[in-house]
Amino acid sequence: MIDVIDDPKQAAILSSAFQAFATYGFRKTSMDDIAKGAGMSRPAVYLHYKNKQDIVRKLTQLHYEEKISSVFKALQSKGAVSQIVSRAILAQSDGMAAILASPHGVEMLDATKSMSTDIVEQGEAKLTQLYADWLAREDTAGRVCLPDKAEETARTITATLKGIKLTASSASEFEKRIAQVAALFGAGLEVK
Repeated sequence: MIDVIDDPKQAAILSSAFQAFATYGFRKTSMDDIAKGAGMSRPAVYLHYKNKQDIVRKLTQLHYEEKISSVFKALQSKGAVSQIVSRAILAQSDGMAAILASPHGVEMLDATKSMSTDIVEQGEAKLTQLYADWLAREDTAGRVCLPDKAEETARTITATLKGIKLTASSASEFEKRIAQVAALFGAGLEVK
């Protein structure tokens, strides 16, 4: 995710911040910790980001940019409906198990949710629209059986993935539930 940043200093700051948040938690991580991990001074970090919240917002923005791109590519791939929807769900969920496995993963998710609500809402809306557009195309082609409008089915997919992320008690439970829901959605949508 961070490797899409052209500025190596910003990439170093974001990478350091992500590692520090995972290791110490958001509250206990200081700007000094982030600066040390990035190999720069604290004033140099402040030239790029005004505070930890600003860094969290940038990390959240990059996360959604990556997920939107990955889901788009998965939904454009060839194969059976069940394969395509599974690829998209797994692409959207990729990397979350590592966050949840971190000792401070839940705190990281809470910080993201509280400090980046607008970015999360916009990102989730874009992901939902990707699924809705794909479902509408597949419905027109006669390849899916929709229980409701494409938009409603898409909202159900993204809300389910978000719910699993927020309720999984461990990384392994998250991975298991994501695989299960990918299989269920794929089988449920495919025309028999």
